[in-house]
Formats: sequence, C-alpha cells, structure tokens
Amino acid sequence: MTDTLKSEPKPSNSRASTVQQVVSPGGIRAWLVEDYTVPLVALELAFLGGAAQDPPALPGVATLLAGLLDEGAGPYESEAFHRILEENAIELSFSADRDLFHGRLQTLARNKAKAFELLGLAIAQARLDPEPMERVKSQIAAGLRREINDPDYVANRSFRRIAYAGHPYGAPVRGDLDTLASLSRPHIADFRAANFGRDNLKVAVVGAIDAPTLAAYLDDVFGTLPEKASLLPVPDVLFAGAGRREIADIDLPQSTIRFGRQGIGRDDADFIPATVVNHVLGGGVFSARLFREVREKRGLAYSVYSQLATQDHAAMFFGGTSTKNERAAESLDVIRGEILSLADAGPSAEELDKAKKYLIGSYALRFDSSTKIAAHLVRLQAEGYGVDYLDARNKLIEAVTLEDAKRAAKRLFGDGSLLVAVAGRPVGL
Repeated sequence: MTDTLKSEPKPSNSRASTVQQVVSPGGIRAWLVEDYTVPLVALELAFLGGAAQDPPALPGVATLLAGLLDEGAGPYESEAFHRILEENAIELSFSADRDLFHGRLQTLARNKAKAFELLGLAIAQARLDPEPMERVKSQIAAGLRREINDPDYVANRSFRRIAYAGHPYGAPVRGDLDTLASLSRPHIADFRAANFGRDNLKVAVVGAIDAPTLAAYLDDVFGTLPEKASLLPVPDVLFAGAGRREIADIDLPQSTIRFGRQGIGRDDADFIPATVVNHVLGGGVFSARLFREVREKRGLAYSVYSQLATQDHAAMFFGGTSTKNERAAESLDVIRGEILSLADAGPSAEELDKAKKYLIGSYALRFDSSTKIAAHLVRLQAEGYGVDYLDARNKLIEAVTLEDAKRAAKRLFGDGSLLVAVAGRPVGL
C-alpha cells in the first residue's frame, strides 16, 4: 500500500511530489519513483551501521561481507549465482562505508522477478563458502598491498587515524593487512545477524514498477530478516589533532597533502551556510579561492579542493592537494591564508551569490539517472531527512545571507589551525 503525505499540493516542478512512500504488508518501507521512460528498475538499499560496526581491532568485516553476498546464495554456488545474474542482465553489488552497508540492484523490468529473487537470496541466504571467502580476502589484500606506497592512500589513512584515534571512524574501512587473514566466517555471520534488521533498513526504488508490485517484493526480499538490528553503540567524536603535522616519508618528487579540522554537523543550523562558505573556499570550481590562489596565480598544484564531511557521529572540514616537495610549505601557507581570510571577513557578496547559484543549479545532476536518484533517496533517508527535503534544500541555500555566511565561516575555520598529513618528502615542513 502507499502511505501518502499529508501536505499542501506541491507545484508541478516539485521533486518531492514524484516520490511515493510505500509500506509493504509486512511493514517494510521504501521510497519509490515510478518512471516508465525506459524499461529498467534500479534499487538502492542501506543498513545503518556500516564499517563502524566492525569488531574492535578487526576492521574490514563489513567490506568482506559486502564482497561475499553475491558469491553464492541459497541453492546457488558462486559460479551459478553469477551466471544467472549475467544471463538475465542483472547488476547486483554491495559495499560498505563507515555508517552504511549498501546494496545496489539494476535490472530490466521484464527480469525484475528474478532480480528480486536473487537479491533476497543474497541478503538472507548468502552462503559465505570457504573458497569465495579466501578469494575475496586475497583480492582485498592485493589492493591493500598496492596502496602501501600510494601517496593518496597513505595521506588519507594517516589523516583519519589521527583525527579519530581510538574511534571506529579512524579505522580503515577495507581492513588491515595485519588482521585481514584472521577474519573468519563467524565474524562475518555475526556482523550480518547484528546489522541486517528490518528496523535498520532504508530502500529506494526508481523505474518501471508500481507501488503494489514493489510492496510485495519488499516482503519477499526482506521479510525474513530479524525485526530489529543489534548495533554496537558508536559514540559521537570530535576531530582531534588540529595544529599537528604528520609526514609519511615516501621517495617521490611530489608531496600529497591532506588538511582539516572540526566541521559543522548536518543537524546544525549553520550547516547550510557552511556548505556555501566551503564552496567559496575550495568547492571544486574555477571560481573557488583555493583554485585561484594555489593553481592559477602561483602554479603550485594542478588541483586543490576542500569539503565538508558529515557522518552520523562526527563532522569534519577537510581538503587536499599535491605539489612539488620544495613547494609544499608554500602551498600550505597559501591554503591557511585563505582559510584565515574567510574566517576573518567571510565571503564577498559576489562570491556568496555565485556559490549559491552553482549549488542550486548543480543539484539537478543528482537526478540525471535512475541509479543516482535511488542512491540519493537512500542517503536522505539514512541521514534522517524527509521527502520534502528534496524541495526544501535549494530554498535553504537561497536563503543564506551574507551575515549567515560570515558567522558560519568564523565557526568553521576558527583560528585556522589544521591537522596536516603529508605523504612524500616535503621541504620546509
């Protein structure tokens, strides 16, 4: 059945008006966008928890499970399961980040019955056989070995380890070479049993399927899962290490730099203004201050960026660049100078206007394919937003004033102290 929103009629260009909130007979909820333009169905799901639910001192369990769910399920061993997916042109994959365990399904509408059957088997009856487990562990280990001397990986890992020392957010999502071999089937099975609960599930579907049909499939796929998940408590954590510099010595002509400090959470009234301010600083466009000052004026780096990253229990401002070893100190000085300038005076009226227009206009890019729409809808659910946020988001950005932006900049950037993690051989740091 469809749980309709009790709200005023929305304008025809409303994104929220296209979303149906479906509730199955068994009580499983999903957001649905019916679209028969092409005969495809895209589904995105997420269980709350993610890699933050890995056992203490054993990172990588969530990632290993994600690699195994499509390696045989129910009556089908790994090879047979993949053959059926291929024969029916069904795309099925799983992954984990720090807060969510993701699943993604895409299928031709005519094959949706088989696609939902296989998804249900993978979710509830994955075999976790020994041979696929060792193979997936070997694949993960090979990737980790390749990255030991990869400067981006080394800088990112050092940065997170310091910023969230002793917290699950500081652990590597894909695990550690030192402990990967010790991950066992009980670890994976226990993770699945604890995390895969119906109360912990978010689902979005886009494509050629109606609400009653989807409702029946929701019960078929997820109906046998436990009613409630048993998640480990994850404490809120503040960013640590501002003012510290960590250098990992790698013999390369360039230094890869990561910098950051405490951010502003998505539930904070200053989050939207801070989003606009960050775009002015380093939001990945040619007009951003860091791009202009670091690349265009001084030629210090090819790319430089900054972002706001919000998670369920933490928020950070961070950014990065790569530059010649002998220019690393100069690059950091320029970056910190622009951060302090924004903290002191905020953006100009022109910068604020350009940032708002870009953020509002580019929002449409999240809706240009069925898979993107489904992924965005699941992300909104997981972060606690209602469907009306699809219409409210751009209005909130448009409402940001110069006073709002100055206040957010002062809060976000403070005294300009940064945690800096560098991989390379920087001169002068």
